[in-house]
Amino acid sequence: MTKYIEPTSYVLECVKSGKQFSDKGWSLDSEFDKNPTLIRAIYAKKQIEVKDPSYGVFRFADWLPVHKMLQGSSAPVTYKSEGLANYLGLSNLYITFSGYWPEKGANFRTCSFKETEAFAVGGRLKSDNGAVLVVASAGNTARAFARVCSDNNIPLLLCVPEDNINALWFDEPIKDNVKLVVTKAGSDYFDAIHLSNLACQLKGFIAEGGAKNVARRDGMGTTTLSAVTEIGQIPDYYFQAIGSGTGAIAAWEANLRLIEDGRFGNKLMKLMVSQNAPFLPIHDAWKANSRAMLPLDDDVARKQVEEIDAKVLSNRKPPYPIFGGLFDAMSHAGGDVLSATNAESIQAANIFAETEGNDIHPAASVATATLIQAVKQGLVKKDDCIMLNITGGGEERFKKEKEILYLKPAHVFDIDPPLHVVQDVLNELFK
Repeated sequence: MTKYIEPTSYVLECVKSGKQFSDKGWSLDSEFDKNPTLIRAIYAKKQIEVKDPSYGVFRFADWLPVHKMLQGSSAPVTYKSEGLANYLGLSNLYITFSGYWPEKGANFRTCSFKETEAFAVGGRLKSDNGAVLVVASAGNTARAFARVCSDNNIPLLLCVPEDNINALWFDEPIKDNVKLVVTKAGSDYFDAIHLSNLACQLKGFIAEGGAKNVARRDGMGTTTLSAVTEIGQIPDYYFQAIGSGTGAIAAWEANLRLIEDGRFGNKLMKLMVSQNAPFLPIHDAWKANSRAMLPLDDDVARKQVEEIDAKVLSNRKPPYPIFGGLFDAMSHAGGDVLSATNAESIQAANIFAETEGNDIHPAASVATATLIQAVKQGLVKKDDCIMLNITGGGEERFKKEKEILYLKPAHVFDIDPPLHVVQDVLNELFK
């Protein structure tokens, strides 16, 4: 049976000034502040009523800026750990899992929490204007948006580095309303973002918006909503690996709403976020107590990105300095930016598989590795309430159980193509 939800009632608020305004349908920036600032959704409903699991991620629709429900979603699942908790000597470790784990009720067909973003963004988008949504991605986001937009007939242009297209696997074919273009081998996520920005200068193409899109952040925030409504209280610590840090900003914002809800306590959970060494731009800026990102040579950055296993954590221009961004989130909530090597993350993935019984993505392995470090170093205590955000998993199992297809690029662009070349190619693809 097809389920429906009422459009959510909300206004948008400029984080910097606190001024509120109505959503014009796809507002990504403040109407008031010319300086860089995020905007935030302020929901009419202050106490969330969680729907039953059959609604998928839309069970949290009270706090999603959506006017419709898309079909095929799954919500993050939170459970109290026994295996990993015993291994680490922790009494209150909760795992929030977004991926493929049918026994736990997690049925993410792309095995990544990026689906929460894609469903929320698609639910916010008014699809009656024929515009093509443009998404830049290092891999998992592209896979999620491709699946969701294909299944719900939303026109989509994906911009991905060619070296990352092995991330674009699916269990069913992707329809023609979704087109993949790539920046040639040797490029990185920053180059894919540049290509997407060129596309958005053209008529009929709209930027998805990344961290600036309230639907994307609040979609990711459902991991925190899942944890807190399951645990019954706001955790002391939140562990997650980050590329842009948008997930941690989303967790902070969800935390603030949950405090206002009044039923889950009034604490701010400490944001224990992590990066994959040697690519550590957010880590280095935070350790230097700098709101600005530190200078990083393009070629050095590309080389570092080549070295890390968790390619999805390779954002060189994260929403860290912007008002309401990661620097502000961490300064307010407390916490730290940790790091893990490839070797530490592989070991953590093996420990998770042995103790919990499922495979996890490299990014989630980074988060798990830093939790293991934090326990060893005494950063967290035995009885602390800890949320470990496993942002992707079950992929190995999913691929064994399903027949897997790969999305082929419709065009390979140079790293910095002229606008007229981009226009000619895209006009041909979407004619």
